[in-house]
Amino acid sequence: MEPYYYNHMTKQQQSAYHCILQGVKNLDTEFQIPALAGEELYNVFFQMRLDHPEIFWATGYKYRYYKDSPNIIFIPEYLFDKNKVREHQKAMTARIDKLIRPAQKLSELEKEKYVHDFICENIRYDKLKKSYSHEIIGPLGQGVGVCEGIAKAVKVLLDALGVWCIIAICGNNPDKGIKYRHTWNIVRINGTYYHLDATFDNTLCKNNAHEKNEKDSEIRYDYFNLDDQQIFRDHEPLIAPAPHCTDHEHFYYKEKKLSFTKQEDVYKRSLQAAKKGKVLTFHWRGGYLTREVLNELITLIRKAGTEKNKSAVININWPQAVLRLHYTDIQIQESVTMEDANEGEQED
Repeated sequence: MEPYYYNHMTKQQQSAYHCILQGVKNLDTEFQIPALAGEELYNVFFQMRLDHPEIFWATGYKYRYYKDSPNIIFIPEYLFDKNKVREHQKAMTARIDKLIRPAQKLSELEKEKYVHDFICENIRYDKLKKSYSHEIIGPLGQGVGVCEGIAKAVKVLLDALGVWCIIAICGNNPDKGIKYRHTWNIVRINGTYYHLDATFDNTLCKNNAHEKNEKDSEIRYDYFNLDDQQIFRDHEPLIAPAPHCTDHEHFYYKEKKLSFTKQEDVYKRSLQAAKKGKVLTFHWRGGYLTREVLNELITLIRKAGTEKNKSAVININWPQAVLRLHYTDIQIQESVTMEDANEGEQED
């Protein structure tokens, strides 16, 4: 795959990028690279690792600078010693090969869904932030990761499956209590770019599973193939170059005919869910999901339950206008929960 961030760099930055890439691949302890200013060097190193998430062992660096020299001595910091890196490399290659095998003959969209579902079913969001949680060995080796490790795992798997994918990165926003950068992916499916945030969907799945109800283990697709307008409702602006995602017609719930514009459709589908004892997850597209509209939808959902003598349990992902509901036979007090897809992300 063509390295995306590399292609957006100056010649000098590309030259440094290339030297660093070769040096860390060779597991060299130090090597010369063209001199760059401090922040510029940090960005080149960081973006090289976004282009090449398979390089999980080089997590930091120091450098020596000599006055008037056109070069600096770059000293990478490795997570493990050389033998251990090679062991992990072997294990990761075998793991990736095994994971992609069942998906190789699928369409691009099916490959994307396969990788997304693997993340949601098998990875636990790691709030403890172990050093490997930011690298592919967290999700793919230990089954844990933070957003950076998860986005890197998605890219490594989609790269291996031949699906164009980059890691998107946004800034922090201390005013909103978001102290750290968040990472997710942009994919190209059938020639069109979309946002894919497997971390946010993963946290929604886990939130649902906490309800301790066997119905609650289904995978969420609230952040599957969104356009720019949708994703930036609850994501900060990007701080690195990325393609624009302008297609609003092929996000998951619309494709699955679970994006409703009429209140009567919400009522009918809620009635079906109450009758069959199934979970209903849907997207509201009938204008803005204001508090007033939400109350009207909840009233209809409640009414459908009452007709079947059941109580509604409702979860709402407000920014993405996604409601998830199921009905219970027990006459409990109705439960309406606002979901926070980025649980843990503020501390990432």
